[in-house]
Amino acid sequence: MKILRATILTALLLAALSVPALAQTKIATVDMDKLFKGYWKTKQAEVVLNKRVADLQKEVRDMANDLTAAQSNYDQLLEQANDQALSADERSKRNQAAADKLREISNSKAAIEQFNRQAQSQVLDQRQRMTANLVSEIQKAVGDKAKAGGYTLVVNSMASETVIYADGDNDLTAAVLKQLNVGAPVDVTPSAVEASIPSLLSSTNNLPLNLNPR
Repeated sequence: MKILRATILTALLLAALSVPALAQTKIATVDMDKLFKGYWKTKQAEVVLNKRVADLQKEVRDMANDLTAAQSNYDQLLEQANDQALSADERSKRNQAAADKLREISNSKAAIEQFNRQAQSQVLDQRQRMTANLVSEIQKAVGDKAKAGGYTLVVNSMASETVIYADGDNDLTAAVLKQLNVGAPVDVTPSAVEASIPSLLSSTNNLPLNLNPR
């Protein structure tokens, strides 16, 4: 994919540079990585996703705690089933109860594994969707700024395979980032964002994800 992107960008650059002088070509650069990380909505999305992961991790821990309790109960039943102080009939009942509890434990383990897989898939999908939306908004802002400045081509300066040198004179990163953050709320800290989480999740997902219980 990187090779294809580099090839396309190189072709665009060569095409632009081959245009006659009469059709003046203006080339600008942007740092897409800096734009993405500096965009206030990206920070908001990180809070949303982190909270989602934390909630899922809590559910997994609760399930794991229940499993631990069931395992302890099973051990007690098994011990009682081998207690010679109890009658044969009572030991048989304990043994059956232990067998039932063991099946319950097996089912719980399978449920935890399935929940973990589904949760990771859901968060990954949410992250990809939110990232795609954010990148789309950033690209539009870059396009608007380029049109306003009369630029015919804007190159991502972070695509090192294509951009060999850029003096920075025509870099639009700061201008675009300023434009993107015009509507930013005063506070985008986790506590301030939590109130808007439901609406963000319903409208639109690079975060680490580990749902395994500790």
